[in-house]
Amino acid sequence: MRTRRTSALALALGLALVTGLSLVIVGGALGRTPDRAADPTTTPVSTVDLLSRNIARDQERLGRLPGDWRTWAGLGMRYLEMARITTDPTWYSKAEQAVNQSLQVQPEGNSEALVALGALANARHDFAAARGYALDAAALNPYSAEAYTVLADAETQLGHTAEATAALQHLLDLRPGLPAYARASYDLELRGLTDEAADLMHRALDVAIERNDIAFCRSALGDLALSTGDLATAKTEYDAGLTADPTSVTLLRGESRLAAMEGDLERALAGYAALTLRAPTPSYLIEYAELLRAAGQVERADEQLALATAAHELFVANGGTDGLVSAALAMATGRTDDAVREAQAEWERRQFVDVADTFAWALHLAGRDAEALPYAQRAVGSGAVSASYAYHLGMISLALGDTDTARTQLSRALTINPAFSPLDAPAARAALSALES
Repeated sequence: MRTRRTSALALALGLALVTGLSLVIVGGALGRTPDRAADPTTTPVSTVDLLSRNIARDQERLGRLPGDWRTWAGLGMRYLEMARITTDPTWYSKAEQAVNQSLQVQPEGNSEALVALGALANARHDFAAARGYALDAAALNPYSAEAYTVLADAETQLGHTAEATAALQHLLDLRPGLPAYARASYDLELRGLTDEAADLMHRALDVAIERNDIAFCRSALGDLALSTGDLATAKTEYDAGLTADPTSVTLLRGESRLAAMEGDLERALAGYAALTLRAPTPSYLIEYAELLRAAGQVERADEQLALATAAHELFVANGGTDGLVSAALAMATGRTDDAVREAQAEWERRQFVDVADTFAWALHLAGRDAEALPYAQRAVGSGAVSASYAYHLGMISLALGDTDTARTQLSRALTINPAFSPLDAPAARAALSALES
């Protein structure tokens, strides 16, 4: 990769030939290369503490040098990183103010500020705006790996498959390393090339030095294994990740999901209780509510959905837009018409595979299966290996009387991952049993 141009897809296929990857986008690692190995014998400084020190240092410098436009842009990126690791979207406005100050000081040729605006737009899920900022930044500085990092994330979430891969190739050419490898791995996963995605994530792990980077890679590898029902590999990866960073939120989520798939509902619920206390994001709270509902704890599930609604409102109040969460909350609370409206609006903004699947399921729950079918087919036809996609297409086909497709897709869902959802996996088995009998 360092000596010749090789597409991410070709690279992964080459690795697969020699040796025999979920929109989880890497956050806050825009081109960062650790400069020393972490010492496992020392007590690590928390990421929040370290970031707070860096923010204070930037603020002190700007107090002395208010015209330092590069530090203003960098401060905006640090505020974004703080928003990510604390799951607090109120940092977005601080980031925006800092970046706008950078542009006020240096309005022309300020690619650093454009990159930061693009990263902020991605964080707020305004992927079209992020794409525009990234393209402008890349035009100013074609050698900016950070610009192509933002561009790759935006193109991926917009459903622009070819453009995302092209942006990733630029990123790999400019700066092969953990951020590029991790994103290329996700690109392959979306194509259904899970083995190749795992190979590339292992390459990311090979260059990871800091604890949180190692934990990220291990979490991604565990999630890949979990998505295909390989519980043993998932456990190995999660355990190794927690050895590197016992504070990792993503690894706590992985272990909690693993416990649920293993049938240890008590441990899974305890894990999600701890997870949502530390990171009360709408998606984690919705997952917790689903698990509580599966355990028959309906009132507690409703409490988590209320918290998820509040967290989503906070995100929106700080400039965010997330139709997938809006649709998921509407479906979880029985508001099917609202779910259809939110999912359709999100589909009009971006044709990403998860949006197609969500839109299809919302239409199904609203009794509009004929309209749902092409979106479910699009999700499954993307190539992504997803038990949920197959389950949704199977149930929609069953509602339309297409028993052959229903049987095929429900069987496929349970083959991919027999315990893919605490509620949907039992429903898939029941529907398949009824079909076979």
